[in-house]
Amino acid sequence: MSDILPNAEKAVIPIEKLVNYSLNFERSPDKAIAFATALGYTIDNADKLIKNINENIWNHKAVFKGNNGFGDIYEIIMRLIGENGKSANVLTGWIVENGLDYPRLTNVYVTKKNLRGDRNET
Repeated sequence: MSDILPNAEKAVIPIEKLVNYSLNFERSPDKAIAFATALGYTIDNADKLIKNINENIWNHKAVFKGNNGFGDIYEIIMRLIGENGKSANVLTGWIVENGLDYPRLTNVYVTKKNLRGDRNET
């Protein structure tokens, strides 16, 4: 079994997930502050964060976390270089819902967790 997120080329990252939650200072201040400080991402450039995640999804190991009854759950920790030129580890959570063939982003936040056996580690 490959360690790439299944059907990564079809990955869906709803911008609403970012602007309404992860980058929203009112709804999720800790996550929003972490993204703004560590990587320079805010609601105003959420599309660039989506592009960055999509470009890096291929370089990082997807860890299968089980099936929650709704679908298969995966986690990827990726090292991103942000709009401010700084780099940080970002944890992304994904679900491939039962009956569907594409992963959808369910969670994303800056983390201190380490990368896991990634292709680009030196």
